[in-house]
Amino acid sequence: MVKRLSIFPLTGALLFPGLQMPLHIFEPRYRALVSDALARDRRIAMIQPQKPVEGAPLFQIGCVGRIGDVEALEDGRYNVVLEGESRFRVIRELEVTTQFRQIEAELLEQPEDEFLSSIERASFEREAKRFADAQGYSVDWDSVTRLDDVSLIDGVSQIAPFDPAAKQALLEANTLNERCELLVQLMQFFARRDGDDDRVTLQ
Repeated sequence: MVKRLSIFPLTGALLFPGLQMPLHIFEPRYRALVSDALARDRRIAMIQPQKPVEGAPLFQIGCVGRIGDVEALEDGRYNVVLEGESRFRVIRELEVTTQFRQIEAELLEQPEDEFLSSIERASFEREAKRFADAQGYSVDWDSVTRLDDVSLIDGVSQIAPFDPAAKQALLEANTLNERCELLVQLMQFFARRDGDDDRVTLQ
């Protein structure tokens, strides 16, 4: 299905179908974007720009979110919670007179009934524990074990402290199994630290 979408290009921010993203909206153009979305279908398309500069070209894959909770502040700012609905592929950017950018995009079908094998799940959890320990993160592993496979893999993909290129690769992975395998590889890659430089990047 092809749709016209209003976009919020934000470096380092990923949204996955079925997950939520809280946003604090303060720039005038994005306040206009939220106001327009609330007056229409409550939908905003999240996508990363290829560079963190004004008007930068966009990556090809993003995710449409529907505004769930919304708090309109007195000074015109918003606090919103986006609920991920569907990934999309950019067809072209449109010439518009609105303050915010708009695109024509193809909505991508969401795979159903995806799951990991017991070996894949165990391998992922083992690598996730190593990565969390190395980074000094405190994780409630009992809660993690109760998550279904999709919520676990997509949830970690959404919040993982990787660079924008790595996060984009996760969003573009077509299947849960591919995303899980890539996550394991990325955790191993980003766990490497150079003594004087604690930042590892794929870019």
